[in-house]
Amino acid sequence: MKEFDIIVVGGGHAGIEAAIAAAKMGCSVGMVTMDKHAIGRMSCNPAIGGSAKGHLVHEIDALGGVMGLIADKTGIQFRTLNKSKGPAVWAGRCQSDRKLYSEEAERVVSSTQNLEIVEDSVLEAIEENKKIVGVRTGKGEEIKCKALIVCSGTFLNGLMHTGLSSTKGGRFGESPATGLTESLVKMGFVSGRLKTGTPPRLLKNSINWNILEEQPGNENPEPFSLRTPIYEFPYLPQVSCHITYTDPIVHKILEKGFDRSPLFTGLISGVGPRYCPSIEDKVVRFADKERHQLFLEPEGLDSDLIYLNGFSSSLPAEIQFEALRKIKGLEKAEMVRHGYAVEYDYFPPYQIDLTLETKLIEGLYFAGQINGTSGYEEAAGQGIIAGINAALNIQRRPEFILKRNQAYIGVLIDDLVGKSTNEPYRMFTSRAEHRLLLRQDNADRRLMKYGFEFELISKETYHELKEREILIISSKQYLRKRKIQPGQINSFLESNNLSIIDNTETIEKIVKRPELSLRTVLEQSNGYDETILKLLNNEKALQQVEIEIKYEGYIRRQEELVAKIEKIEKIQIPLNFDYTNLKAISTEGREKLNKIKPRSIGQASRISGVTPSDLSVLLVYLKS
Repeated sequence: MKEFDIIVVGGGHAGIEAAIAAAKMGCSVGMVTMDKHAIGRMSCNPAIGGSAKGHLVHEIDALGGVMGLIADKTGIQFRTLNKSKGPAVWAGRCQSDRKLYSEEAERVVSSTQNLEIVEDSVLEAIEENKKIVGVRTGKGEEIKCKALIVCSGTFLNGLMHTGLSSTKGGRFGESPATGLTESLVKMGFVSGRLKTGTPPRLLKNSINWNILEEQPGNENPEPFSLRTPIYEFPYLPQVSCHITYTDPIVHKILEKGFDRSPLFTGLISGVGPRYCPSIEDKVVRFADKERHQLFLEPEGLDSDLIYLNGFSSSLPAEIQFEALRKIKGLEKAEMVRHGYAVEYDYFPPYQIDLTLETKLIEGLYFAGQINGTSGYEEAAGQGIIAGINAALNIQRRPEFILKRNQAYIGVLIDDLVGKSTNEPYRMFTSRAEHRLLLRQDNADRRLMKYGFEFELISKETYHELKEREILIISSKQYLRKRKIQPGQINSFLESNNLSIIDNTETIEKIVKRPELSLRTVLEQSNGYDETILKLLNNEKALQQVEIEIKYEGYIRRQEELVAKIEKIEKIQIPLNFDYTNLKAISTEGREKLNKIKPRSIGQASRISGVTPSDLSVLLVYLKS
């Protein structure tokens, strides 16, 4: 009989991070997946990052995860989104080679010490006295474990829909996972149904590229991972994506299939993603819009398939095809595979704790779409936290929880546990109230100390961070004192139609001008001393110093707000606290508090239905 410290169910993005993190921390890990060649397979869009999602990838990397490394190795287009806006919302995104991403993910998993891939499925989780002790598999084996991390993606009782036709499966050409949901429900868990979808795949050579709007990547792309050697990056040839649009004629054709839409006929009971709706849902919800933007994204360097981002659909295949042929550039397009919707089981996340361990069963962790999230990055962020905490629990070390003011991952998990969700949850920068502190450029400074503590980050990488931190601090102090004279910079200012300076000013003050970069100002100052030379030769430190100078006032105000909030975050509530005796609290407040069992007054304050007066009563009771 096989036995592992930790079993990870699933080889998707959550499973990869969970398994590798736990294995690197010294635990024996078994990754149970139906097909080892499907590890890291991108079910939907072959891309990593994007608005807010790019932040998550940088945070995963800073903790020692592998998503950023794999994306860097297999990316065929890299772009920084929102560059015209403030640094809080800058976000990296890469188009990936779907086949190479999965191959690299499998290679990384296979080469990780203490980690064994088990090609099988898990039919049942086994518990004794409310504690996980093992699993039963589809091949009839019983495997023992001390902790179980379920990262099942869209496979739990997966059902794929196109028109009025439904077939069992969690992904095109792959069987669903059956039995595990029923096993967990028997333990007392509550399950639900959610839905996601995918668009048609088109034949590359059937598209009229000449009349489409080109969307190239960055001229000087930046990697996700700090551990990617910049002199080797990018590893692969870079390609462009293209843009086109629907129109009223396309919408009319789509409407012809609404009577056979599983979404509108009630065939699909699961709730779909609000922020990534199907094309038929867009036509109904945004009836005033005459067109919707579509992105044609290559699936790989050697692939003939094009992913039509923005055209997710579960309408009958013939309706999809007819509508496609009316889109600019797609008049002769060949549809290699039609779009479809996937309906799957999930477990409302009020049933997990901030460590991602379930509240009902010790040693059982949920990560990814099983918690109601949408997206590779959200899944991977949960995966690494679940893997770290499962290992820490086994090693009898203190748990690891990221706060809302520390990371987007902290915002994600706090939202899931405290607010739960009845629709697929997607991360946005607007969800983070401290987003100016949680920029993607400073993820390493926020989180790498934890990755190093858990031995997921090497000494060399951590030493580089410490050296850079010293340079950032010393440079800020230096630029606060270093002055620049009018004669050094005025000619440059005049030539760029900028107002000149009349008196000597500090470099710090000059750099606060939005139209001037720190590099530009430093290059105008006469004579480079050692501090300036070091800063000019370290692009990452230079960027950090400039952002912190330009946004100093805003950053200080957010830090002051965090300090105030920390006071209520520190007021702990016992996990076994019984709220039923607090009659002065509203009925809804008592129900929500008993259901979620918040760890602190801060977490309780973010629960919908818990009023300020409820919190006041709770504070008085705790103090007494």
